[in-house]
Amino acid sequence: MSCCVADTGKQEKSVPNDPGAAASEHESNTIAEWEMYSEWWQDGFTDGADTEYSEQILPLIMKYLPLRGAMVDIGAGDGQVARLAAAAGLHAIAVERARNQIDVGVERGGGVLWLQGSATELPLADASVDAAVLCLVIEHIERFDAAIVEVARVLRPGGRLLILMNHPILQTPGSGWIDDHILEEQYWRVGPYLVETTTVEEVGHDVFLTFHHRPLGSYLNVAAEAGLTLTRFIEPSPAPGFLAETPEYTEADTIPRLLFTVHSKP
Repeated sequence: MSCCVADTGKQEKSVPNDPGAAASEHESNTIAEWEMYSEWWQDGFTDGADTEYSEQILPLIMKYLPLRGAMVDIGAGDGQVARLAAAAGLHAIAVERARNQIDVGVERGGGVLWLQGSATELPLADASVDAAVLCLVIEHIERFDAAIVEVARVLRPGGRLLILMNHPILQTPGSGWIDDHILEEQYWRVGPYLVETTTVEEVGHDVFLTFHHRPLGSYLNVAAEAGLTLTRFIEPSPAPGFLAETPEYTEADTIPRLLFTVHSKP
């Protein structure tokens, strides 16, 4: 899986979450999307192709990974996070559902162990890894609570979960940067933040991906209920390279696009 930072200015279709809807239907759609758009992802967001990943996302993850032990990159895409971890000396495992992503990841090598599997049913033993990473993945997972419980299961005592996501408050569907030429002011419009919503967003030309928006408290409470303690809460300013490439966002340099949290297992 693995994804880009959502652009709230893109076209989107909104579907309020139905508690009675079959989760398997949403999950099947997500798998199909990533099989279809895997090449788009690999060409545009890996191996240095994306400034935001190179300048901010990957360095942030590497800063908070442990120095040794085993880590799992969940929804790994082509495995770029796992490859960096392996290069740093960790035993790196990549778990991914999309076959097209796995095949490219295996070709790119890097000493990564690849496993095909789901975030909600990790193919790992209890207490078998020292760190788990969900990098721009959790907002694509329908049953995110089950995924966090699974992470808690596979983490060793003292292990840590790193979650990087589109900021739930500022990347709410319907949010976006407003440049008002009548009032001569610029500001960030926030959409209906408290409403849990599933949207299909156009994140590239003819590339449509499913996002699940939830309030921030949903993530933090589920992690706490799974026995994971919040140890870091980071809202980084947009990457300088991103601002340079998108001058229309220059004045939004104090508004975070991302949220990064670290949770530890006692």
